[in-house]
Amino acid sequence: MIIPFNKPHLNGKELIHIVEAHKLKHLSGDGHFTRKCNEWLEHQTQCKKALLTHSCTAALEIAAILADIQPGDEIIMPSYTFVSTANAFVLRGGTPVFIDIRPDTLNIDEAKIEAAITKKTKAIVPMHYAGVSCEMDTIMDIAEKYKLVVIEDAAQGIMSDYKGKPLGSIGHLAGLSFHETKNIISGEGGALLINDENFIERAEIIREKGTNRSKFCRKEIDKYFWVDIGSSYLPSEITAAFLWGQIEEANLFTQHRLSIWDTYHEAFKVFEEKKILRRPVIQSNCVHNAHMYYIILPDEETRNNLMKFLEKEKGISSTFHYVPLHSTPMGKKVSPRTQELPITDDLSSRLLRLPFYYNLTSKEQSYIIESIKEFYGIAH
Repeated sequence: MIIPFNKPHLNGKELIHIVEAHKLKHLSGDGHFTRKCNEWLEHQTQCKKALLTHSCTAALEIAAILADIQPGDEIIMPSYTFVSTANAFVLRGGTPVFIDIRPDTLNIDEAKIEAAITKKTKAIVPMHYAGVSCEMDTIMDIAEKYKLVVIEDAAQGIMSDYKGKPLGSIGHLAGLSFHETKNIISGEGGALLINDENFIERAEIIREKGTNRSKFCRKEIDKYFWVDIGSSYLPSEITAAFLWGQIEEANLFTQHRLSIWDTYHEAFKVFEEKKILRRPVIQSNCVHNAHMYYIILPDEETRNNLMKFLEKEKGISSTFHYVPLHSTPMGKKVSPRTQELPITDDLSSRLLRLPFYYNLTSKEQSYIIESIKEFYGIAH
C-alpha cells in the first residue's frame, strides 16, 4: 500500500463552477465567484471585510503595508512558522523578533511577548498552529497596552474558533490560506480578513495595484487611477470558482476531517500512556478544524527512524514540519538579536506529521496506525 502525505480533494462542483465562470465571460479578478467567496468569508468569520487574494502570502504582504511597516520596525512572531510569516514584513524592511512557543499547543508563547517589546515594535503576528488558536485575549490586551497592530496568521485556521470567535476575526488583520494542503483548497489561494474598518479602503487600493479600481467597479467614480503603492494580489475567477465549489462543502469537509483526526487521537492514546509519544493538545477554549495530525517522539533520532521506516518499509509518506526560522541563514541575517528558543528547537526536532487528507480511507488509516505499532513492537 502506497499512502501519500497529502492528496487534494475534489467534490465535482469545482469544475462545474469553472465552466460557469467562463460562460460569464469574466476570468480576471473580482468577478461573480470572487464576490461569493468574499461574502461567505465575511459571514463565516464575522470579519468586517474579506478580500480574496492569490495566496496567504499576498494577504500578509498587504497587511504589512497596511500596518505601515518601515525599515527598522520590529514585528514579534514565532520562529516555528512558515517563511511567509516573516517574509511579508522583511520585504517592507521590518525586523522579525522571534520568540519561543508554548510546549502544549506549539503556538507563540503569549507570556514571552511583553518582554520582547521595544520602542521599535510595530506589530504582533500570532500563527495558529494546526488550526488551534493562540491565546488571543492576552495577545490583544498586550497590543492595546502598547498600541500595536495584531495580524493573525490564520493560514491553517479556517473553521476554527477561540472562545466562540472564528480565527481571523480577532486581530486587526488576518490572512487565510487555500493552498492544496489546507482544509479548503483552490490549489494556491488566500484571503485578507479586515476587522478594523479603518483599513478597508486602503486594502482595496493596495490589492488592486495601488489604484482605486474597486470604487470604479462600484460606480462610485467615473474613472480609476494610481493613488498608492500596491501590487497584483487578486486571484483569477477560475481560482475563485474552484474555491467556491470547496466552500459549498466546508462543513462536510470539516466534520469528516475531525472524524479522521479523532481516529488517530484515540489510537495513539495508549502510546501516550506508555510515554512512547505525545499527542496534540487542544485547549478547552478552542474548537479546532482538524487541519493536521502530528505526534511528538522522545527524540530526533526516533523521529527520523520512524519516518524512514514508514517510507522505506511501508510506503507511507510522513514528514517533519518547519525548520525554525531563527536557525536558517536568512533568519539569522534579518533577526540577529534573537534569543535562545529552547522549546522551538526541541519540539521541531521531534515532531512528525502523519498523512492527512479528506479521502484518507479507514483502511489506509488503520494501516498507518498498525505500521507505527509494528515499529514499536506493539502487538496488533
